[in-house]
Amino acid sequence: MALLRSYSSASSGMGVAEICKDTFLELQRKRAHRYVIFKIDEKRKEVVVEKTGSTAESYDDFMDSLPDNDCRYAIYDFDFVTQENCQKSKIFFVAWSPSMSRIRAKMLYATSKDRFRHELDGVHYEIQATDPSELDIEVLQDRAH
Repeated sequence: MALLRSYSSASSGMGVAEICKDTFLELQRKRAHRYVIFKIDEKRKEVVVEKTGSTAESYDDFMDSLPDNDCRYAIYDFDFVTQENCQKSKIFFVAWSPSMSRIRAKMLYATSKDRFRHELDGVHYEIQATDPSELDIEVLQDRAH
């Protein structure tokens, strides 16, 4: 049984700290955050919240929160106005894996992504990015419309 358990946790990637789900729900339901940055804590073998951005923060603040040389997961609450002049909001999941990050980190984040993403019920769109240009605000606008 122990062998089976260790195999299944190894194949499904990292665990997910409860605070990750709670913080996502705060963003989704209460609109308490503009974005949430998550990182893998290798010692604890789980995904944890690294940073939250207040609703007053801009998209540039969000982009500045992503490291240049390490992987992260992120959630961004994107507000926009439709052609019919309706205020809308879409939640984006971002798998950030810059080309300058360590190969081990890229592999760890890639193998853990699906399980983590599954924990966040209510995400509208997913973006995988290796370069800031792949996360231009226009990319979000095109996907949201």
